[in-house]
Amino acid sequence: MSIRRNVIDYSRGDNLHHFWKLYRMQKKARAGFRRDILTFLMSRSAHRHGGYVGPDTVFQGIPTLPHGLHGIFISRFAVIGEECWIYQNVTIGEVNRKAPVIGNHCLIGAGAILLGDIKIGNHVRIGAGAVVNTDVPDNCTVVAQPVRIIEKIQ
Repeated sequence: MSIRRNVIDYSRGDNLHHFWKLYRMQKKARAGFRRDILTFLMSRSAHRHGGYVGPDTVFQGIPTLPHGLHGIFISRFAVIGEECWIYQNVTIGEVNRKAPVIGNHCLIGAGAILLGDIKIGNHVRIGAGAVVNTDVPDNCTVVAQPVRIIEKIQ
C-alpha cells in the first residue's frame, strides 16, 4: 500500500490496523490489570473511529468495514463469523445479555439493526435499514421491517 493511500485512510479514520492489533492483544491477555488496560485502549480506539466494539465480542476473522467503524455498535456478547462485510451505522445489539450469532460470509447493509438472541446463517445478505429480530437461514437476502426473506440462493 502506498504512503499516499495510508495517509488518506488514516485521515478518514479508516485505518483500523492498530485497533485490530489491540483487539488481538486484548483477547490473548489473561484477566487482570493488563487486560483491563488493553480493553480501555481498544475502547478508546473504537471511540476515536466513531464506533463501539464490546470487549468480549468474538470475531472469528477480521470483518471488512468499508466505511471504518463509523457509527457501528457491536455488543460485547456478539459472535461474528469470517469474512463478513459490515457497513456504517449498523447495530448488533443485545437483549437480556444475549446477542446475535452471525455466520460466515455475511453482508450487513448500512443502518441495519440486529437484536437479541438470534442466529444469522452463512452467506446471508441483510439490506440497508432492515431490523432483524428473528433467525435467518443460510443463503438468504433479508429486507425491511418486519423482516422479509426475498430471495433464497440455491
